[in-house]
Amino acid sequence: MRLTNYSDYALRSLIYLAVKPEPETLANISDIASSYNISKSHLTKIIHQLGQLGYIESVRGKNGGIRLAYAPKDINLGVLIKQIEPDFDLVECFATPVSSDDRKPRSTGLPITLINEDVNKTVGCVIMPVCQLKGVFFEALTAFITVLEKYTLADIIKNEDELSQFLFSQKM
Repeated sequence: MRLTNYSDYALRSLIYLAVKPEPETLANISDIASSYNISKSHLTKIIHQLGQLGYIESVRGKNGGIRLAYAPKDINLGVLIKQIEPDFDLVECFATPVSSDDRKPRSTGLPITLINEDVNKTVGCVIMPVCQLKGVFFEALTAFITVLEKYTLADIIKNEDELSQFLFSQKM
C-alpha cells in the first residue's frame, strides 16, 4: 500500500498550517512549497481541493492567504485520506466510490465495494470470479484505513516545536 504524493503533500500542507509560529496570520502556497521544496503549481491544486473539502479557509485580496478551517484535533487522518486519495484499487477487482461530504470516521468500514463480477467478463483477471486474494487485500486495506481513522492532525503535530524548527528556521 502506498499513498500518492498528492496525499503526502496534502498532509504536509495541513501540518505546516497547524504549526506555523503565528497562527493568526495567514500562510501562502509559496511559503509552504518553499518549506517542503515542492512544486507550487502542484501544491496549488492540492490546496484548492483541501479548500473545497472544507479543511482550509482561503482569504482573497492583498493580505489574503490560507489557514486551517478546523482545529487540528477535528481533522481525522483516515477521513482525509479517503477523500483525497484518487482510488484504493490495490487490485483491479476493487472500485472506490468517493464521498466528498464525509467529515466523520466511518465505524462500518471503508467506502469500498468490490466490482460486480461477471463470469462472462473478457477484460481483467481471468480468475476474478473465484479469487480469494481480493478478500485478503480488502482486509489489509480496511486495517490500514482503520488505523488512520484513530489519528487526527493534532496527534501528528505533538512535536510542534521540532516541526517548526525544520519548517520555519530558515525564515526566522
